Amino acid sequence: MATNFADLYEHAADAVPDRTAVIEGDRRLTFAELDARANRLAHHLAAAGAGPGTHIGFHMHNSIETLETLLGCFKIRAVPININYRYRAEELHYVYDNADLEMVIHHRCYAPFIEEVRPRLPRLRHTLVVEDDQGGAGLPTESSSYERALESGSPERDFGPRSADDLFIMYTGGTTGLPKGVMWRQEDMWRVLGGGIDFYTGEPVTDEYQQSRAAAAQEQPMRWFVLPPLIHAAAMMPTFTALWSGNTVLFEPRFDADRVWQVVAREKPHILVVTGDALARPLVDAYRAAPVDASSLVSIGSGAAQLTQPVKNELLELFPSTLVTESIGSSETGFGGIGFAQKDDDPGRGPRVSVGRGALVVDEAGQPVPPGGEGWVAKTGNVPIGYYKDQAKTDKLFRAVDGTRMVVTDDRARVEADGSVTLIGRGNMMINTGGEKVFPEEVESVVKAYEGIYDAVVIGIAHERWGQLVGAVVSRTGERELDFAALEAHVREHLAGYKLPRRIWVVDTVARTPSGKPDYRWAKSFAASCEPDHDVR
Repeated sequence: MATNFADLYEHAADAVPDRTAVIEGDRRLTFAELDARANRLAHHLAAAGAGPGTHIGFHMHNSIETLETLLGCFKIRAVPININYRYRAEELHYVYDNADLEMVIHHRCYAPFIEEVRPRLPRLRHTLVVEDDQGGAGLPTESSSYERALESGSPERDFGPRSADDLFIMYTGGTTGLPKGVMWRQEDMWRVLGGGIDFYTGEPVTDEYQQSRAAAAQEQPMRWFVLPPLIHAAAMMPTFTALWSGNTVLFEPRFDADRVWQVVAREKPHILVVTGDALARPLVDAYRAAPVDASSLVSIGSGAAQLTQPVKNELLELFPSTLVTESIGSSETGFGGIGFAQKDDDPGRGPRVSVGRGALVVDEAGQPVPPGGEGWVAKTGNVPIGYYKDQAKTDKLFRAVDGTRMVVTDDRARVEADGSVTLIGRGNMMINTGGEKVFPEEVESVVKAYEGIYDAVVIGIAHERWGQLVGAVVSRTGERELDFAALEAHVREHLAGYKLPRRIWVVDTVARTPSGKPDYRWAKSFAASCEPDHDVR
């Protein structure tokens, strides 16, 4: 079996060529049309010197062209590299250089930063620009036109054989350090996040054609509305899972909650993909302000960031016939488990999921933790090769235990009596206050459950006596002043006193990464720049 991303798409395109593959605003392409345009791009890139192993950056927000870029790269066995479009010049230079990019495809609105770093990137030899409606009109660039490149490329699918070993690289967000590229074999990533293992039974699918056979057999394909940016696995892999199965994906260039519900009412998607409160909470607010017909929604699924209990309650109240799920995982593990939201659960408890596909919780020696114990989320089976150009970090995270290759993450978890797993928090963000360990995610969930708080990021603040204090940068719900005494009472009701945020900064908007994850670097920088609005000595 090739089990290559491009092969899997081509199987679907052959099975359902006339079915709609992608919708973006008023634009839509069938599977055959998307395949032909990706072929044209692939031929252009090959003519420009790209081939197996060539690193090609995609510096783009969600669009049909972003999807074409991914497919076009995979078709010629090149390696598309995700570029965070919120990065500025120095961050861009680091990633472009670290990833050894030889080519880049970008939306025009990002041209100023690309032109700023271009002179310092001697490897970068070919760039294409995609027009956009996000502020790019008229911006100068040395890049060649994407559409003209497609005009020059053949639509024929006449590429050589591909391999299951072809690389898939995903650069992590770098919210706690410099971004790093996680290297996967394409078959391994397909097995853990793309449908290569049956979701319900955990059994590997019979062959690379099983998804496309199912696509041909279905009378009514599902529509997946993917809201997170395709530069993250939390969006890219649901997109490919949908396409490989003959389903339709919907995109919007930028997240706009009001616009999302207009699209839901018009296009009738069945699955809505979000990332935690950062997307779900504005969606709830927008829907309450202007309800639409959302009866098509079968599932609202969150990955890569947590949904707090108040948001789960509101989603279940507003959409009682819709399944609300949240999954755990990372760029280093892929899928780790899934849980189903329930109303009025404990706001201080992290996501509780049923694990599978090689996921487990281990102790410091890499041995499985029994029920009732705590440890680190780990993964066996289909795991990454390691980090690109970073053997030291690869050796630290990826290890062999009793002859089994395993990735042991920084995610702390507890094994419940029924075998399910409750996620506690990320160890690399743990706050040590007087010897007590505090996980920011746990405190964030409780703080955001208070009625006066809209969003929050919890950080460690250096302290001469205790080492660190718990701090929080928060935004308010509405215009009312925050009642800090009431907030403290609320937190103490759910958590031990040492987990109470002792210093609190109030901002208009809490910054988050494009994927919806807390931006801890921003929060620490902001807290260091000014005095807190509340200080418990």
